[in-house]
Amino acid sequence: MGPHPAVAAIRLAVRRVLHDVLTDVQRSTENDPAPPAHEQAPTPLVLVACSGGADSMALASALAFEAPKLGIRAGGVTVDHGLQPGSDLRAAEVVVRLTALGLAPVESVAVRVGRDGGPEAAARDARYAALDAAAERHSAAAVLLGHTRDDQAETVLLGLARGSGIRSLSGMAETSGVAGRYRRPFLHIDRQTARKACMVQSLPVWDDPHNADPAYTRSRLRHEGLPALEKALGKGVVEALARTAQLSRDDADALDAWAAQAEAGVRDATGRLECAKLYALPPAVRRRIVRRAAIEAGAPAGSLFARHLEEVDRLITGWRGQGAINLPGKVVAQRQGGRLVIRQG
Repeated sequence: MGPHPAVAAIRLAVRRVLHDVLTDVQRSTENDPAPPAHEQAPTPLVLVACSGGADSMALASALAFEAPKLGIRAGGVTVDHGLQPGSDLRAAEVVVRLTALGLAPVESVAVRVGRDGGPEAAARDARYAALDAAAERHSAAAVLLGHTRDDQAETVLLGLARGSGIRSLSGMAETSGVAGRYRRPFLHIDRQTARKACMVQSLPVWDDPHNADPAYTRSRLRHEGLPALEKALGKGVVEALARTAQLSRDDADALDAWAAQAEAGVRDATGRLECAKLYALPPAVRRRIVRRAAIEAGAPAGSLFARHLEEVDRLITGWRGQGAINLPGKVVAQRQGGRLVIRQG
């Protein structure tokens, strides 16, 4: 008898991603010198980021099962955010559980969460910084994240509420980070399937109380917003939102490529942006060029919203002699002699 359907689904998702990781590793090493005859090429390592919750425990179990069959080493990292009493004990328990699955290396990393961008964004920034450091420390080929289709739907709705444009609606990418470090195998799998996989395998899971705390926007959306939408619109809202994310990502990627090609043609000989040439571009392409210029000048990408770009865009399309526009990161945009100048203020 084969594995339970939920277990089979998560294993298949992980197997596909591991195949992709191996392909990427092989491509990156094609031009490397061959190791001496007495030495073997290093075995690639894939880490799983595990909080101890159902999604990441299901992911860890699938990685532990699939990786050895493909000649991949599997390890794990849990991040202790220090935001709750006993968080260090919880992290230690996760290390024990991952080790019991056969993962190695396994480690717990404690982080200090700042305040920039609010509690959720600050915790996320601290977490990814810790995961980046762990991946570098262990020379990991990839880090697997347990985000599910439900997480994707929530991300799309949060982007919609911020009014941040089509890139925000594209949600989380299956592959992201430096050199495609982060992989999300479960974006097409619902949260309930991951939980079921843990249950049938008798895997203990930890339910983060922050996930039910109404003080957090995502928690309110998960427990109030999405259920209300499903009640009003019927089942299938989560699937539709996840599908919207993929379609939006395809469109956003195409527009980003267009903007990258068009940018050279709207700069003068000194590299400054010419307003007349920017004005001739479609708004979606023009705003992408402006956004990239603002980020290059020092504006944090995560704090640069549609309203900021709209204000800068009016310097190009609705010039009435208005003054400089202040952007996040102490960046200033202003129009000077028919040029759009974006720089540190």
